[in-house]
Amino acid sequence: MNDNERLLLDNQLCFALYSTSLAMTQTYKDHLEALGLTYTQYTILMILWESDGLTLKEVADRLGQKSGSLTPVIKRMETDDLVLRERGQIDDRQLNIILTDKGKSLQAEAMTVNNCITQACNISENQLISLRDQLVELRHSLKNK
Repeated sequence: MNDNERLLLDNQLCFALYSTSLAMTQTYKDHLEALGLTYTQYTILMILWESDGLTLKEVADRLGQKSGSLTPVIKRMETDDLVLRERGQIDDRQLNIILTDKGKSLQAEAMTVNNCITQACNISENQLISLRDQLVELRHSLKNK
């Protein structure tokens, strides 16, 4: 690839990742609206379905975000009766995020969303797993620089 070709937008890995991320998020949005969820709320629920009662900091760390940026999302989820926010008993600066029954019940419906996304990708499950693993490896490489 010559120098002029290297600067073409369509030859940039960053743009391929960025535009694919936008397309993926939009695909999720179309399916999550039926559940009354945003993509960020969905990812928070997935974390809590895996391990309920995590601190806000633990949830933020899993998403690679700052806890302050998630506070309004978590507050909205509490208003929607998906989670409860509870101060830590030992350290009241700690904020625990706990699923409500309504938040727990959405897990079964989330499988439908997951299946629809898999179908929308239009590649085999093995290809999806391989792609995910490559992206995770790339993310770790970039974080450890």
